[in-house]
Amino acid sequence: HLGSVVAYFTSAKFLLYLGHALSTWGDRMWHFAVSVFLVELYGNSLLLTAVYGLVVAGSVLLLGAIIGDWVDKNSRLKVAQTSLVVQNASVILCGVILMIMFLFKTQLLTLYHGWLLTMCYILVITIANIANLASTATAITIQRDWIVVVAGEDRSKLADMNATIRRIDQLTNILAPMAVGQIMTFGSPVIGCGFISGWNLMSMCVEYLLLWKVYQKTPSLALKSTKVEESELKQLNVKKESDMKPAEGVQLIVEKDVTGIEPQQEKEVSCAARMAEPFITFRDGWVAYYNQPVFLAGMGLAFLYMTVLGFDCITTGYAYTQGLSGSVLSLLMGASAVTGIMGTVAFTWLRRKCGLVRTGLISGAAQFACLVLCAISVFMPGSPLDLTVSPFDDISARLFESEPLPTIASSEDKTEVVFATGMPNLLNGSNTSAYSDPEMSPEPVPLISVSLLFAGVIAARVGLWSFDLTVTQLLQENVIESERGIINGVQNSMNYLLDLLHFIMVILAPKPEAFGLLVLISVSFVAMGHIMYFRFAQKSLGKQLFVCCTPDPKAVSDGSPPGNTSTV
Repeated sequence: HLGSVVAYFTSAKFLLYLGHALSTWGDRMWHFAVSVFLVELYGNSLLLTAVYGLVVAGSVLLLGAIIGDWVDKNSRLKVAQTSLVVQNASVILCGVILMIMFLFKTQLLTLYHGWLLTMCYILVITIANIANLASTATAITIQRDWIVVVAGEDRSKLADMNATIRRIDQLTNILAPMAVGQIMTFGSPVIGCGFISGWNLMSMCVEYLLLWKVYQKTPSLALKSTKVEESELKQLNVKKESDMKPAEGVQLIVEKDVTGIEPQQEKEVSCAARMAEPFITFRDGWVAYYNQPVFLAGMGLAFLYMTVLGFDCITTGYAYTQGLSGSVLSLLMGASAVTGIMGTVAFTWLRRKCGLVRTGLISGAAQFACLVLCAISVFMPGSPLDLTVSPFDDISARLFESEPLPTIASSEDKTEVVFATGMPNLLNGSNTSAYSDPEMSPEPVPLISVSLLFAGVIAARVGLWSFDLTVTQLLQENVIESERGIINGVQNSMNYLLDLLHFIMVILAPKPEAFGLLVLISVSFVAMGHIMYFRFAQKSLGKQLFVCCTPDPKAVSDGSPPGNTSTV
């Protein structure tokens, strides 16, 4: 019994979990801290944080396919180690620069009329963006490729590993920001920067060792079919066919080479081709993604990113305008993490009972049913929905007025500023509610609407994470090995594109009165995403779409839907 426990803790599977936990913990701490650092450095303004978010989203959107192609064309160990070192080194460098900025901010402001400080801001955002791109490469290679190889042919094992990875993500999403937040609160931003830099240095060494151990314990990781090999095989086949033809053509080519003109042309062509290669890769990646059998399933997942129904700064800001305190919000975030973990458990159980494709259908239906509560909340007492208020008034006011918005002129102005920033009173050290001044606070807002909203959001996490795992495994099982990187890179780009659209939607309608409209649009996009998945499932399962029973052991082991012998 002891031997089996030791064997588990030294297995490639556990070492992969441990490496992912360390990597994700560092990532979550950094993503939380860098936003807060940028806010503090820029005088309690969200401008730099917004710029950082825009740069990160735009970079992954444009470079996702190229990063994925690089993952495909290189050996697994080289990709994993390179992305790990680049990511952690970038975070360490960023931490050091931020420490210098916090310590010498007043001096930097006076040098070169503040241009040196501006250059530091640009440098931090650029290096932080490089860290995020390297993190994207790590996620693609480990979560979409290594995990498939370590699981081998056992798709049930793959499902369990995917679920465990998501549970680690859920826990670190809550715990890591809490940990670094405490350090920054009871210490200082400088101590916070130093801690994150030190953590990443230590974590990089341990993760590097863990990757090497997993690689050694799984010999099949060393075997990788690439696009280059496939193209070489095609060339060999063409060559065999050309051997059957007369040799005059060969002689002509040799003669051209002898003239000395052709090599120069070839050189020019190769330079032009090299310059055009990233654009060709970008185009080929999106075309390959569109031609995948799981294209509609991937699009369905991407559409779920076009939503304000999550625990981001937008929904948090809205909650503050409705009178919820910081402590209540932290409890709600904890509840959402619990329901997310329940979703990973539901995924493994449903997959065993109904097969992978039907699990996605059931998860989607469950998520949408819960989000109907959010749609109902828009019309309940306490909802600030007012379609007579133009969502563009706030934008025009900001564009044509040079003066900053008043911090507190009336209860309505207070609400507007709070929602526009999404971080009310947190920067001033108060986390009681959006209305800290009792004389200025309006009548208590009925909590029926906001309660229904968060009940729907939290309950929907079960279906959301189960659906996410379903699409993840469909991509793992159905995308050929030589295209896993580029297809998952494009999938990441699609996710970021829809995420970017949801931020643009909020920028266009930033008032609390318009939040109900954003909720209804979000629910509509989730519905469209699940309709796409339904169409994919219809194509995959045909007439047996609604037959759900306990599949035979063979169907469970090979991951194919019950009663359907063909793979998706």
